[in-house]
Amino acid sequence: MATKKIEIVVSPRPAHFVGDGFRVHNFIPGISGLDMKRMDPFIMLDYNSKFHFNGSDRPRGVGVHPHRGFETVTIAYSGKVEHHDSAGGGGIIGEGDVQWMTAAKGVLHKEYHETEWAKEGGIFQMVQLWVNLPAKDKMSCPKYQAIENAAMEKVDLGENGYVEVIAGEYNGHKGPASTFTPLHMMNAKLKTGGKAEFNFPAHFNTAALVIEGSIIINGEETAKSDHFVLFKNEGETFTIEAKEEDAVVLIISGEPINEPIYPHGPFVMNSREEIMQAFEDFNTGKFGYLED
Repeated sequence: MATKKIEIVVSPRPAHFVGDGFRVHNFIPGISGLDMKRMDPFIMLDYNSKFHFNGSDRPRGVGVHPHRGFETVTIAYSGKVEHHDSAGGGGIIGEGDVQWMTAAKGVLHKEYHETEWAKEGGIFQMVQLWVNLPAKDKMSCPKYQAIENAAMEKVDLGENGYVEVIAGEYNGHKGPASTFTPLHMMNAKLKTGGKAEFNFPAHFNTAALVIEGSIIINGEETAKSDHFVLFKNEGETFTIEAKEEDAVVLIISGEPINEPIYPHGPFVMNSREEIMQAFEDFNTGKFGYLED
């Protein structure tokens, strides 16, 4: 199979706060070359790189807000996140866990540092992705998947480390998350000098975010921690190698939905008319109720 080569390696832009609990670098769609159409079905990626929060009696986070038309995926690397939504979903996302919320036809939700963790504070590190839904599923019922780290398929690479599969599959091992369209999401956790090979269809939009350490891709190009790597839509296989220390790398790859993308604030639909309807439904209480 042909090698999947790098298109760009992107350094993190200056961070900004979402609410008062998430200090993030936006990669998708805020950086040139990483717009929603190019990265479809991954239409937003915020990365909260390692940041120390002091202890607080009031958990920091984001208050009640609506979503429609897509899914939010939150991956906790350090710290704990708590979530509640108007469809009854919710819980605590511990270190290594994943929350996969399908907003679909509409939910209100809030997310913030878990109460006990917030009191002590500490290093906080997480990723939030928005995954687009095809038109036929945008108005389906909301759902919530709480994916504990223990439930993830861990593919042993021997002395190289292992790959932790959240969604899709790696070498025939499937992750626990259910998805509406074909996509793969996994963490490669490599020991120093460890190497792993990945194989995705050429037309899938494929990228990597270096969470820890630094890596060598295809034996040629280096990507440091907190950097984002976009691959070309040609070739199928690529390798990553932990360079001088242990590395953690988030790998995402998904088949483009190839439908019109019309975003406005917390809604992502297929047309302006659908966005207007979303605001009307939100304003008339059709997203349910959730106490702030």
